[in-house]
Amino acid sequence: MLEERAADPNLWNDPREAQTIMQRLTRLKEEVERIEAIDRQLTALADLIELAAAEDDDSLQADIAAELKRTGEAIEALEIEVLLNGPYDDRNAFLSIKAGTGGTDAQDWAEMLLRMYMRWGERRGFQVALIDKSEGEEAGIKSATIELRGPYAYGIAKAEAGVHRLIRLSPFNAGNTRQTSFAMVEVLPEVDDTPEVVIRPEDIRIDVFRSSGHGGQGVNTTDSAVRITYKPGTPEQIVVTCQNERSQLQNRETAMRVLRSRLLERELQRKREERARLRGEYRQADFGNQMRTYYLHPYTLVKDHRTDYETSDVYAVLDGDIDPFIEAYLRRNVGCDA
Repeated sequence: MLEERAADPNLWNDPREAQTIMQRLTRLKEEVERIEAIDRQLTALADLIELAAAEDDDSLQADIAAELKRTGEAIEALEIEVLLNGPYDDRNAFLSIKAGTGGTDAQDWAEMLLRMYMRWGERRGFQVALIDKSEGEEAGIKSATIELRGPYAYGIAKAEAGVHRLIRLSPFNAGNTRQTSFAMVEVLPEVDDTPEVVIRPEDIRIDVFRSSGHGGQGVNTTDSAVRITYKPGTPEQIVVTCQNERSQLQNRETAMRVLRSRLLERELQRKREERARLRGEYRQADFGNQMRTYYLHPYTLVKDHRTDYETSDVYAVLDGDIDPFIEAYLRRNVGCDA
C-alpha cells in the first residue's frame, strides 16, 4: 500500500504528506532488512554449532558465544521496537531538560543529564542536535532541548520523561555538604499536522534576538534566534526558543515543530490524566515524585523507582549507558500510555 502511494506521480503535489510516506516506507524497509539480517545470523549460528559438534572442536566455542551474544542483542533490540506500537512511537523526538530545586547544584545536574542524553543518543545511532540551551548563572544550565532523529526515537526516549534526582556531596559550597538536586526531563514526539493540534496565527507571538549559543561562524552577529510565545499572558502560555541554526527561518521552523510537539504532548497528557482519574490512579506530577535517583554519596547507585531496576555503575550511566533502564520500563509499561 505504501509502495503504491510512493509510486503515485501525484504524490509530491503535497510535499509534507509525501515526505511522511517516504519516511514510513524507508523505516519499514529497514525493519525488514534487520529481520532478514537476524535470520541470516541465526542460520550462520546453527551452521557453526553443527560444525563444532561434527568436528568436536572446542576452539569454536568462543566464536559461538560471541555470535550468540550479537544475535541475542539484535533480537532484543528488535523485540523492544515491536512493542512500540503507539501512534507516535516511530517519530523523531524532542528531549528537554529543566533544572529544578537545588540552586546551582540543580543547574549543574541538568547539564550532566544533557551530556548523558547526547552521549546515549549518539551511541544508539540517532542524529542528535542541540536546539536550545540556557546557561546557568554560576555553572550548569537552566534548561536545554535536543532533537533525536532516528527510528522509534520518541517511543524509546519517552521512558526517560519525569523527575530525576541526584544525591551527592556538593562541589558548590565550602562545606562540601550533602545536596539533593532535581531536574525535569520532558520527551515530545515530533509531529507535522495532527488533528489534536491547531495553532492559529493570532495565538502566537514571534520575537527574534541575537543568539548567545553555538551555531557556527556568524551566529552571534545577526538576530537569528527565535522565540515563539503561544497564547502570551494566559495560563496556557508556552514559550519555545531556538537559536541553534544560523538562519532565522530555520530557527523559526524548528521552534514551530517544538511548539506543535508540546501542544500534542499536553493533549496526550490530559487524556492520560483523565484515564487515570477514572481508574482512581491520578497523582499530581511534582518534584516529590522522582522516577529515578542517582546516588553519588554515601554510596554509588542508580535506582529507577518505577521498575526497581538498579545498578551501582553510576558513572557508566552518566556516560550514556541507560538502555537497561529504558528496556525495563518499556517491557513493563508498553501500551499503558497509548
